[in-house]
Amino acid sequence: MNRVCDTVPRKHPVELKNKYFELDLLGAGGCGTVYAGFRKADLVSVAIKHIPRKNLLSKQVCLNGKMLPTEVAIMLKLNAAKNDSLGTSAPVALLDWYDLGHELIVVMERPFPAVDLSTYIKRKRGSLRESEAKTIMKQLVEAAIWLEQNRVFHRDIKPDNILIETGQSVPRVRLIDFGLSCIVKKGTIYTAFCGTERYAPPEYCSYSVYRAGPSTVWQLGTVLYEMLHTKGFKTKRFLSKKLKISSKLREDLKDFLQLCLEEDPKLRPTLTKLQLHPWLK
Repeated sequence: MNRVCDTVPRKHPVELKNKYFELDLLGAGGCGTVYAGFRKADLVSVAIKHIPRKNLLSKQVCLNGKMLPTEVAIMLKLNAAKNDSLGTSAPVALLDWYDLGHELIVVMERPFPAVDLSTYIKRKRGSLRESEAKTIMKQLVEAAIWLEQNRVFHRDIKPDNILIETGQSVPRVRLIDFGLSCIVKKGTIYTAFCGTERYAPPEYCSYSVYRAGPSTVWQLGTVLYEMLHTKGFKTKRFLSKKLKISSKLREDLKDFLQLCLEEDPKLRPTLTKLQLHPWLK
């Protein structure tokens, strides 16, 4: 029996203006632009993402009997899976969304104070201490496992899509930008790459195929590489040996990184096995 999904009525732009202040531009990318803002009722910090209709990359999906934009459906799915309050899980929370016809507007939690990991690394003179990289990687692995358990494949984990909350003594990781993410079906092999090409897994570069789990492990490896080296990561340069893992790293750290960046996806550990690696202890 086919599921019946209703179309969600479009909201009026006045609703957005009545509910939120929209302020400075935070960033712009291939999919849209993101502005800082506040919710008028309680002055909670928000991020307001504008996505032109022509830039919506995925088809709509049915969630709880409603046809929704994929990014919205995934963030709602993750919201529902959380057992905690606003601001205490790795993926930022969806607060509101507006389909205005010509564009989709997504209103999200905005951690503050926070910077993306790329900026955080630059402020640390281009690389992090091992202890700090470990603190961040532990949280990233835990977040990736939670996404996997909820059948969500982010597809674009990279420093620009990782926020570091800086208001506490220990840096705290938040994941942003689920615009390329998808809901995973068991055994799915992907042939169309969605993500940032410089971090694409080798199996896609060589054979134009990849799977969610091994690809995520690879992307975590590229993030760790950039936390520990001053040169930016590029898959093709790494595979051609023009980029190498530093010999100065401790052996257990080097082993962790080499496992993540194993060229053969079958030889990469699963996320749950990666979490048990001695370096993360």
